[in-house]
Amino acid sequence: MASISIILRRPPYGTVDASEAIRHALGGVTEDVEVKLILVDGGVNAARRSQDVSGTPFSKIEDGIKDCIDMGVEVLVDKSSMKEQYLEEIIDGVKIVNSYEIAEAVKESDTVMIF
Repeated sequence: MASISIILRRPPYGTVDASEAIRHALGGVTEDVEVKLILVDGGVNAARRSQDVSGTPFSKIEDGIKDCIDMGVEVLVDKSSMKEQYLEEIIDGVKIVNSYEIAEAVKESDTVMIF
C-alpha cells in the first residue's frame, strides 16, 4: 500500500493551506493510500478543540480533522509546537508525538506534501 505524509505548518485560518491539506488527506484515504496528517508549527491549531468561527466567513477546520480521523487518517500533532502555540485541548483521536516520531513517519512515507 502506498503511503503519504501531509505536513501542515500554517495556521488553519487565513489561507487555504489547512483546507487543502485536509482535502488531500481525505482524497488519499479514499484511494486506499495510508495517510498521516502531521500538524506542526501554527498548523497544530487545526487540532484545537471547540473552535469558534462564528462571525467569520470560515468553516470549522475542526470538522475536517474529525472527518479525517473517522476515515482512517492518522492525525499527529507535534508536542513542542503545541507548547509554543499554547494549545492544551485537542480533538479526540489526534495523537501527540515528538519530533523523532514525526521524522520516522516522514521517513517511512512514499510521498511527502507540505502545506
